[in-house]
Amino acid sequence: MIEINDVSKWYGPSFQVLKSCSTRIDRGQVVVVCGPSGSGKSTLVKCVNALEPFEQGSISVDGTKVEARDTNLPKLRSHVGMVFQHFELFPHLKVVDNLCLAQQKVLGRDRKEAESRALALLQRVGLADHADKFPAQLSGGQQQRVAIARSLAMNPTVMLFDEPTSALDPEMVGEVLDVMVDLAQEGMTMMVVTHEMGFARKVADRVVFMDRGEIIEDADKEVFFSGAQSERARSFLSKVLSH
Repeated sequence: MIEINDVSKWYGPSFQVLKSCSTRIDRGQVVVVCGPSGSGKSTLVKCVNALEPFEQGSISVDGTKVEARDTNLPKLRSHVGMVFQHFELFPHLKVVDNLCLAQQKVLGRDRKEAESRALALLQRVGLADHADKFPAQLSGGQQQRVAIARSLAMNPTVMLFDEPTSALDPEMVGEVLDVMVDLAQEGMTMMVVTHEMGFARKVADRVVFMDRGEIIEDADKEVFFSGAQSERARSFLSKVLSH
């Protein structure tokens, strides 16, 4: 579903943020990308739907080359759900309208169909009673669940998550992870940047560990957690698992 081949990226002439990164995510797989801050995790996941351009290598999503000049990026992104660290909801729109807007503008659904889909998804993430509220009236965890529902409203084939719980208070993390676990168990193809190792242990098929712009390890989760090969990964795990 996602193939990342030898991708490199620079900021300016001298700072290389990604160094020859290669990995793949098969249909229905959940891959967790982890590593220390500044390791290039978020940059890599944003390259998958061309939110970040890259200078070398190639990425394809369900057979579409992201970097090709003739690729219709809005069409590509309509199939690739993206959930950000800071929700990115439209503050001036009610929750239900946040879910309807892209369905109507990008997919061409009429208001009745879009609203029906929106309300069904809000029910699914436990927020049916909040459809007519504005984002500022919701907690952080509720806003992030709205953001997930908004992505699902587009019927994506792939979901990308960029540290979806890192901006949340600790007591709100679980409610977002529960929705993500449900998605994974239903077979959604997912690429998840996160420090939530409990989530990785529960639902990931593989773990990709990055450091300083490189993929240091790419292993089945059992192998990664029981016998990480690199000292850098072992050190990272000892810190995050001790919290």
